[in-house]
Amino acid sequence: MNAAPVQPRRRTFTIQRSSGTGEIAAIEFGDAARPIDVIFLHANGFNALTYRDALGPLAGKLRILAIDHQGHGLSPQRDAAEDRINWLGYRDDLMAILDQINGPPVVLSGHSMGGAVSVLTAAERPGQVKALALFDPVIMADAVVRDLFVNGPGALENSPLAVGARRRRAVFASRDEALQAYRGRGGFKTWPELALVDYIADGFRDRADGQVELACAPEWEVANFTGHLHDVRAALHQVRCPVTILRAEQGSTCSVDSSDDFVADNPAFIVQTIPGATHFLPIERPDLVRAVLLKVAGEP
Repeated sequence: MNAAPVQPRRRTFTIQRSSGTGEIAAIEFGDAARPIDVIFLHANGFNALTYRDALGPLAGKLRILAIDHQGHGLSPQRDAAEDRINWLGYRDDLMAILDQINGPPVVLSGHSMGGAVSVLTAAERPGQVKALALFDPVIMADAVVRDLFVNGPGALENSPLAVGARRRRAVFASRDEALQAYRGRGGFKTWPELALVDYIADGFRDRADGQVELACAPEWEVANFTGHLHDVRAALHQVRCPVTILRAEQGSTCSVDSSDDFVADNPAFIVQTIPGATHFLPIERPDLVRAVLLKVAGEP
């Protein structure tokens, strides 16, 4: 019999940035009396609660903060989708949260977009980051990045991910209807039931008409898929803390498939490709997430 899911604590950060004041929602696991050990960042279109199955069981050993990026989960969208050209706003939000926490260096960990934002942040704030634990992070090849900086964000407007997000159904009669529509289909085929239920719980907002709609609006998700005028690989070359990357065997978004280009400057650089895993690796293999986080955080 499986143990009951660990219930997180809810909290909200009010952050000040040059673009204005905003609120970032978060969930937390573990002893509130100890400093935060890990900050976990989710993928584009997802939310923090999606990863409860991976993070919650660590509550006895680690204090983990998992945030909802702007425009996802319970964090309101502040910026206009049409102005989105990169992920540096997410980096700046995370740096503001690190400053508010004002504790010892933390492990930054993330899936997909969240992994990329972790790298961008670690490059800017090395003194606040103990290690990186990245799960199929979005790290494009040098040639792709150069092309994007030459041709601009419009180069990805017709990518399969952007096209799929534009077509995404945004409104359902209820969360249960959304669950029935998603279960066992498309990208959700490999998802365990708890992760899907948790994704839908915070991934939809109640509407005045009694229906529910996606918390991450399709146009915002598209903006994240097309706005890549940032260089995660260059940032990764600046990082000197320990780095662990688990990448998917199937459909990986991580072009770093070995430590060869990084280990000379950073001996504590590990890359592992997980057999059979898809881009949803941390949802499919929460056991690997837990093992990595315990190791990089220095807990047995």
